[in-house]
Amino acid sequence: MVSRGSGWRQSYHPYRLATHANGGLPVLSTRPPSKRYTYGLRGSTILAALFNAAFLLIAVGAIGWESVIRLFNPEPVAGMTVIIVAAIGIAVNGITAYLFASGREGDLNIRGAYLHMAADAAVSCGVVVAGIAILATGWLWLDPIVSLAIVAVIVAGTWGLLRDSLAMSLGAVPHEIEPATVHGFLEQQSGVESVHDLHIWPMSTTETALTAHLVIPTGHPGDTVILGISEELRHHFGIGHVTIQVETDAKACPLAPEHVV
Repeated sequence: MVSRGSGWRQSYHPYRLATHANGGLPVLSTRPPSKRYTYGLRGSTILAALFNAAFLLIAVGAIGWESVIRLFNPEPVAGMTVIIVAAIGIAVNGITAYLFASGREGDLNIRGAYLHMAADAAVSCGVVVAGIAILATGWLWLDPIVSLAIVAVIVAGTWGLLRDSLAMSLGAVPHEIEPATVHGFLEQQSGVESVHDLHIWPMSTTETALTAHLVIPTGHPGDTVILGISEELRHHFGIGHVTIQVETDAKACPLAPEHVV
């Protein structure tokens, strides 16, 4: 890392540019629905987050392998210039990561961008610390050791992003929503006897959809009531795309049994 101060930056920087180029995928999410893509291309934001996480892990894996090689074959330190450049990198990437920090919990792509910038800042910090230590002691093995430590930190931070984006791509309920709570909320609505065929899934990294069958023996309560339930779901659970089917008898619905999808 320090011995190839510019080398580490060059190996990481193109990767970062490539993943940031995925900004084109979120742009696709604004395209209107079509006959084939009835939800539009909102799911492209999930693909972008998944790609970012996977690519970051692959990149740090390659860097980790190079660090192991350098551990057994130490190389000369680049010198004070690398330390100065890395110190500048800490300031630039640290400020950028701070700007992304507030929105990282609500959008996986913002979280991915935050992790990229935080990783860059961590790398630069490692370069400075290891560089100073090596110049003071002459211990070249500090270079790959610090690199491996930084790789471990980046992997730990990125693993959650990979897990969440993979779950979203498979249609899992967003982690901030508890299905049982939503089910209970629907059951508590006036006139509702039971709820079945409840499905909650992410349409994008920021949008969630829901479908459910409400059994109301007295019949359809009217559009105003259904729209009110939809608004409550949006307000309390962040579910903005709601489709509710009203039924008077659960036994008549083939989708009523819990094991049926």
